[in-house]
Amino acid sequence: MTIAQSAPAPLDVDAIRQEFPILHQDVRGKPLVYLDNAATTQKPLAVIDRLTEYYTTINANVHRGVHTLSQKATDAFESAREAVRSYLNAADDREVIFVRGTSEAINLVAHGYGRSRLEPGDEIIISAMEHHSNIVPWQMVCEETGAKLRVIPMTDSGELLLEEYARLLTPRTRLVSVVYVSNSLGTVNPVREITAMAHQAGALVMLDGAQAVQHLPVDVQELGCDFFAFSGHKLYGPTGIGVLWGRQEALEEMAPYQGGGEMIRTVTFEKTTYNDLPHRFEAGTPDIAGVVALEAALEWVSAVGLDRIAAHEADLVEYATTSLSFNRRVQLIGEAKERSSVVSFVMEAAHPHDIGTILDSEGIAVRTGHHCTQPVMDRLGIAATARASFAVYNTRDEVDALVSGVNKVAEVLG
Repeated sequence: MTIAQSAPAPLDVDAIRQEFPILHQDVRGKPLVYLDNAATTQKPLAVIDRLTEYYTTINANVHRGVHTLSQKATDAFESAREAVRSYLNAADDREVIFVRGTSEAINLVAHGYGRSRLEPGDEIIISAMEHHSNIVPWQMVCEETGAKLRVIPMTDSGELLLEEYARLLTPRTRLVSVVYVSNSLGTVNPVREITAMAHQAGALVMLDGAQAVQHLPVDVQELGCDFFAFSGHKLYGPTGIGVLWGRQEALEEMAPYQGGGEMIRTVTFEKTTYNDLPHRFEAGTPDIAGVVALEAALEWVSAVGLDRIAAHEADLVEYATTSLSFNRRVQLIGEAKERSSVVSFVMEAAHPHDIGTILDSEGIAVRTGHHCTQPVMDRLGIAATARASFAVYNTRDEVDALVSGVNKVAEVLG
């Protein structure tokens, strides 16, 4: 007998919104409708309070301090590392490296792995829908080492062509680095299949999870990747803090990215020996408060439930997509079968910046531009889009406000 899986319990969005002080304000005389969550999410009181608690009770530098505040700060810092390990289901907390964000995590791997291991003729594969942070670091390393950059093409609807990817994989492929969820199209890529194919070719895999961890459950052991990166500020946490997870064996083969305090074991003027994981890659005083508050964000998301968050956001995306489609001047950009909480669009005779400006006059915050994915825009033959991106605290009423705002754009620019 098959037991039917029950749908997740619906969210009490009104109660959730009460936990976000910033949402309760007017912008240009209208209630704020914040739909720029792919750029950064707002912060619940649990995160704000944790930051305040840290600075008012245990602020001190971490590691090596023998006084009480330093020991308490270190305990809180390392507790957050364990929280990240649990959230990602990593095998060991030594595999969790704290960085400033996804961009720094990718740079760490590109330079720590690439500079020491790539040779002329080696190949790195990325995809056509990457954020600039997953393009430029690999270009820099390729220029330094003589390696070549290969790109997985995509369809007009925003889906990767896996048959072309299979042809790109060769014995010279050393690493594949792809985005899990596209920030400009919302596409959820088949990263398990991409990872398995890369491993069959003998290549390592890095996943850009900046748009994934706040929407989807992530189990790095189940995904099978070698590196995974995300940013705290897109996960209801503070800005300036992020995570690189890497398999222990892969991290131990990498050279340190930066030199300084904490990442050393011994230093003389003749030679330096490096510290063990994870400290080898955490040079200097970290963003301790950000790390501590990141744990609060992970706790908050886990308490709400990613399955419930995903179901709520999927409903908003479907509702927004359907509602916007009634306006014949709106063209939706990116219509992959597997999508996350992004709706990008352009309008006839309306530049995306004008769309954003008129929407702002209605108190509606969306992102306009190329979203740090200029190659995506070039591939689709457009300069930019307007992007509405949803989070757990958004509502259907806010989608209705967006649609009304878009209709106003059509009237103003008609």
